[in-house]
Amino acid sequence: MGKKRSTFLFSVLCFGMAFLYVPMIFLIIYSFNYSKIVAVWGGWSLRWYAELFRSQEIWDALVLSLKIALMNATFATLLGTLAGLALVRFGRFKGRTLFTGMITAPLVMPEVITGLSLLLLFITLGDLIGWPGERGITTITIAHITFSMAYVAVIIQSRLAGMAQDLEEAAMDLGGKPFRVLVDITLPLLAPGMVSGWLLSFTLSLDDLVIASFVSGPGANTLPMLIYSRVRLGLKPDINALATIIIVVVAVGVIAAGYLMLRQQKQRERDMQMAATDTVKVTA
Repeated sequence: MGKKRSTFLFSVLCFGMAFLYVPMIFLIIYSFNYSKIVAVWGGWSLRWYAELFRSQEIWDALVLSLKIALMNATFATLLGTLAGLALVRFGRFKGRTLFTGMITAPLVMPEVITGLSLLLLFITLGDLIGWPGERGITTITIAHITFSMAYVAVIIQSRLAGMAQDLEEAAMDLGGKPFRVLVDITLPLLAPGMVSGWLLSFTLSLDDLVIASFVSGPGANTLPMLIYSRVRLGLKPDINALATIIIVVVAVGVIAAGYLMLRQQKQRERDMQMAATDTVKVTA
C-alpha cells in the first residue's frame, strides 16, 4: 500500500513539474529558431538574439518596466510593512475594521475595476490641481504600489502573528525606547518577510498588463504591454529570445539563493553543535 502511494505521489509530482516547465523548455528551444514564424521550425540559429539586441523598442520597454518594478517594490514594502505592524502590534483602534478592509480590497478587486478607478482618479486630479500633467511612469508606479502593498501587508501580518514578542518586551524592560526596539529587534526579525514581500511586489509589477494599460500614456510602454501589442499584430521570435534570457536570469538567481540558504543552514547547524559541545564541557 505504501509503495503504491509513493508511486502515485511521485507521478503527480512529475506531472506537475512537466506542466510547469515543459512549455518553458519549448520556448527556449524555439528562441534558437531561424524561421520568422514563431510556430514553424526553420533550423538552429542565433538570429533572433542578434535581432533582440538591435531592438531599441524592446530594451526601452524593459528598462521602463524594471524602473517601475524597483520603485514599486521598495515603496510597497515600506508601506505594507507599516500597515502590517499597525494591524498586528497596535491592537484594537478606531477605524481598524475600515483600515483592514481597505488594505485587503486590492487582493479581491478585479484588475479591470482597479485600473479604471485609478484612471478616473488621475483624470480628476489633473483637472482639479493639474497633477499628473500626463500619464506615464509616475501614474503606473502609483497604481502598482496601490495593489502591491496589500500583498506585503498580508505577508508581514502572517510573519508577525507567528513571531513571539519576548525579545521586544525584554528590550523594553531593559530601557529600550519603542523606536529603537522597532529598528534593532522587530525589523531584523521581519527581514525575511520584507524580502519576500519585496520580491513578490517586484514580480507583480513586472508582470502587470491590465492596470498598466489603463494608467499609462503615450510613450510609456511597459514590457507586458509591448508583448501584448505584438501578439495582436503578429509575434516575432525575438520575444522568445528575451523570455529565454529572463528565464536564465531568474534560474541563476534561484540557484544562488538556494545555495546561500543551504550554507546558512549548515552554518547554523555547526554553531548549534559547537554550542552544545561547549555546554557539555562546562557541565562536566
